[in-house]
Amino acid sequence: MTQNPFYRLAPFLQEFIYKKKWDSLRPAQVEACRVCFETSHHLLIAAGTASGKTEAAFFPALTELYERPSRSVGILYIGPLKALINDQFERLKDLLQSSRIPVWHWHGDVSQSEKTKLMRNPSGILQITPESLEGLLMNRPNAITALFGDLRYVIVDEVHAFMGADRGIQVLSQISRIERMTGAHPRRIGLSATLSDYDSAKAWLGAGSPQAVEVVTAGAGRKLRLRVDHFSFPDARDEEQAEQLENVRKAYYNHIYDSTHLKKALIFTNSRSDAELTTLEMRRVAARRQQPDIFHVHHGSISAMLREEAENALKSGPGPAVAAATLTLELGIDLGELERVVQLGAPYSSSSFVQRLGRSGRREDKASEMMFVIQEEEDEEAPLPARIPWTLLRAIAVIELYVRHKWVEPLEARKLPIGTLYHQTMSVLKSMGEAEPGDLAKTILTLPSFSDVTPDQYRTLLNYLIQTDHIQWTEDKTLIIGLTGEKIVNNFRFYAVFKDDEEHSVYNGSEELGSITTVPPPGYCFSLAGKLWKVVEVDTKHKAVYVKAAKGKVDTLWLGSGGDIHTIVTQKMREVLASGEIYSYLSPEAVNRLERARRLARESGLLKEIIVPAGGDSLFILPWIGSKQFRTMERLLKHTLSTRLSLRSVVPMEPYYMIVSGPSDAATLLQEIISACRTCHEEQLLDDQEAPYLGKYDEFVAPELVRSAFIADGLDLKGLAVSLGWERIQ
Repeated sequence: MTQNPFYRLAPFLQEFIYKKKWDSLRPAQVEACRVCFETSHHLLIAAGTASGKTEAAFFPALTELYERPSRSVGILYIGPLKALINDQFERLKDLLQSSRIPVWHWHGDVSQSEKTKLMRNPSGILQITPESLEGLLMNRPNAITALFGDLRYVIVDEVHAFMGADRGIQVLSQISRIERMTGAHPRRIGLSATLSDYDSAKAWLGAGSPQAVEVVTAGAGRKLRLRVDHFSFPDARDEEQAEQLENVRKAYYNHIYDSTHLKKALIFTNSRSDAELTTLEMRRVAARRQQPDIFHVHHGSISAMLREEAENALKSGPGPAVAAATLTLELGIDLGELERVVQLGAPYSSSSFVQRLGRSGRREDKASEMMFVIQEEEDEEAPLPARIPWTLLRAIAVIELYVRHKWVEPLEARKLPIGTLYHQTMSVLKSMGEAEPGDLAKTILTLPSFSDVTPDQYRTLLNYLIQTDHIQWTEDKTLIIGLTGEKIVNNFRFYAVFKDDEEHSVYNGSEELGSITTVPPPGYCFSLAGKLWKVVEVDTKHKAVYVKAAKGKVDTLWLGSGGDIHTIVTQKMREVLASGEIYSYLSPEAVNRLERARRLARESGLLKEIIVPAGGDSLFILPWIGSKQFRTMERLLKHTLSTRLSLRSVVPMEPYYMIVSGPSDAATLLQEIISACRTCHEEQLLDDQEAPYLGKYDEFVAPELVRSAFIADGLDLKGLAVSLGWERIQ
């Protein structure tokens, strides 16, 4: 800009900056002002954690609203999590104190009275989740013009959490639907601290819009402090080993406790069950030592009140305070002066590592500090690949990929998202009331994410929905929601496109604790919110479980699975195993474990060949490929090679190795896999009537479309061949 952008900002923003005693605007904020004040382009702000991204988006947008007040909501902010919206809501209220611009938030925890106030006076900023926005578009179509008729900006926070996922398709569809229903053409601003593939992100953010997308980047430039600890849990085959195991478990939890209990810290786990168990164990350690209980738990099945209690303890409490969390605290929430992040195990992706690392050291003079604490159940009598410390290798791989190369997983967009195609069809039809088939097809197929869906495929979808009574004909030959469809779209769960297990709410007296997916019978115990409870009564009709406090040891009650791993991560893991480098952030125990694994790999030949003998007529396959390619290879073996080679069994240990049993030798099996990779087509990897689901709503779609979608998005023969160096012959 030709002048300092500070002087272009609204007076109340200048006053806010003065009060905060900022010396200058940050680079991302200066560049964002340039784009917004001097161009009409959309904007992608890809800047490091604590680089001022939120202010970079809102400063120019709010300045425009101040100078030209909007006749409706002027800024629509879409966030992936209620907790993130609540956090940003408080930050914006502080920012807007001296302005005349109101800020509203809208999700399941916001009172109806607040929502009614907005509907009566649409103005200012609306912060909302995609699910709540879906509800508005479906159920209040006549209010959309009043709400968004003069919409100037759509801000999508944590864009990496949407890109490549069904929720991202939903968000792009929602933006397009708002534009069509209102005639507004808002500028789009995307925010992320976790992007490396800017071209794909620009294409996603600008999808369906003629406007160009500019990228503003700014690294955080902060110091990192990393450490990886490792604990080997011996296999308890006798009394002595059982005692050793108990001692190691005690040392493991004591180490986590000692690393956190005097600080404001986050303990990240890869599952809700692990978050619960860890909190429970931390409280037991505190009780044994007669020290205060400063531990909290934070995940999607905890009640809003308890989640906010954990957030407030970390953000504004005097400390110390520790919360064990899943990805609910991974995204964007400013938890203030967090001193340390502890990761139990390893993240499945480099992207997740970057997000979790960014939770600490958010002030310029502080280092981002992250400790990995890895436990491994080590059994010297286990099969050879099971004796490799896969989680330790994954931890080192994601650290090296980001710290040295700034690599994070690229976007992989769905080619045939038939589940969200069903979802948006039903949502739009509910909003319209009724529609001519041609009009409905035109409305849906011109949404940005469905451009590759052919008219014939959409006709197949509609015909199947008519057959199954999800939609039905009227006497005037228009389409409306059918009786079966009404049951689906009128359930609040329909607003979400991500899979969510049906849960029962848990109450201790009148206090809601959270929810569980598996309900034990009365008299049995489970853990929730880091404490133990005994079931007193189960109200099946209202999906409620009433409990009282209990003591003892029990399992937690959620089903779950690990995340997908990218081929670049697994190949980096192989590189780490083959290398002789000692990484400075490894503890002595972690170094020792890595060295033992390297020696085992050298002596066994695991790194020389993809397929190695396993004893008898069994073979190990170690392909060092990502989850999607691994599942493709598994199907290749089971569907095309199993009969030909008389394979007895194919046992996958995704995504690291397989155990194949049968008369084939390693050389023959390898040659057959290479040949099949070159000559097979994806449809040959499914049984004749097989149609595997990839998304929440696939079950309502014609089986032939589900099959086509799985071939397009669930398999990757070309990627498998490329990853293994076997380029397919076209």
